[in-house]
Amino acid sequence: MSRINTGINTGVAHNARVWNHWLGGKDNYAVDREVGDHITGLYPSIGEVARADRAFLGRVVRHLAGEAGVRQFLDIGTGLPTADNTHEVAQRVAPDSHVVYVDNDPNVLTHARALLTSAPGGATDYIDADAHDPDAILHAAARTLDLGRPVAILLLGILNFVLDTERAQRTVDRLLAGVPSGSHLVLTHPTLELGGEGNAEAMRFWNENATPPITARSGAEIARFAAGLELLPPGLVSCTRWRPDPTPDGSLTEPPQVAQYALVARKP
Repeated sequence: MSRINTGINTGVAHNARVWNHWLGGKDNYAVDREVGDHITGLYPSIGEVARADRAFLGRVVRHLAGEAGVRQFLDIGTGLPTADNTHEVAQRVAPDSHVVYVDNDPNVLTHARALLTSAPGGATDYIDADAHDPDAILHAAARTLDLGRPVAILLLGILNFVLDTERAQRTVDRLLAGVPSGSHLVLTHPTLELGGEGNAEAMRFWNENATPPITARSGAEIARFAAGLELLPPGLVSCTRWRPDPTPDGSLTEPPQVAQYALVARKP
């Protein structure tokens, strides 16, 4: 595992810890709860977005490890460990799955041991790298993943921290160039569409009071990240509506949208 300075700034709210607070976790500080609660006041559905994004992760990993037969996962922008992390979901379906987590947050590094457990026959690793440096990610991931075989690249709620859209596109393109046909791209991204117009004020507050800064993008901008790939049905949708699980009574009622786009696409 890479080593970094694990000094944690507890005086400024940080995304991983605020997200943890919204998910009901305990790995956060007073400043994270204060900022998170203020944002909830500005944009009351933010907790629903956080929970919906996490539920989407479980559904898409189950699909990829099951029906799609993917055995390698590169989870960039890991965040703090919680229930049903990527390796747990994947290895529940396919115990031989290999999972590499990527983050550059010292908060996450201190919890990385929880991410390094693995089912017998599988493997997990955690690397310290920045989403702005896809070459470093691919180089380090190759310790655990065979980049000559299909890989699912998970970018859940991470490209919104790459503020320049052209640079975000270059990051996606470079990651995809490093994996073969049959690999998958999985994205979620906040938007001011899908009823998320009220999120604009919350994002302004975030950028003035927390780190790292964030940006929303339109559906058209997000769809371009998957240009040239085979978009899996149902395409670009709110993350709640990407192949939702049946309700307890077995019905397939379409769930309410949240302002978080999701897509899954296959590299031909």
